[in-house]
Amino acid sequence: MPDFLYLTPSAAEPEVERPAPEKVISGDPVHTTWNVEERDGLYCGIWQSTPGKWRVSYEEWEYCRILAGRSLITAADGTEYPLKAGDSFILRPGFSGTWEVIETTRKDYVIRL
Repeated sequence: MPDFLYLTPSAAEPEVERPAPEKVISGDPVHTTWNVEERDGLYCGIWQSTPGKWRVSYEEWEYCRILAGRSLITAADGTEYPLKAGDSFILRPGFSGTWEVIETTRKDYVIRL
């Protein structure tokens, strides 16, 4: 395994899935993940979702940077976080609320368990 990796979809096989049906609020979001790095509780890659809205609950720490599209994350207390290409953010363990993809959204991410 090389010590240098480009973070591109060609660096990993895509995994396609949907949120669990009981979490979906609207739409039919389809998630594609290119998990480029996975070791010692660290995950790094690219994630994309088609439009829809679903419930989220984070037990892990995650850094994200939106590469394309528009989304809206809403915390359990109702605080809204509109996201667009170029926005970077961190979701800490314990965050819960909803994620709504308004326009197909692509992000890169680093997750630490």
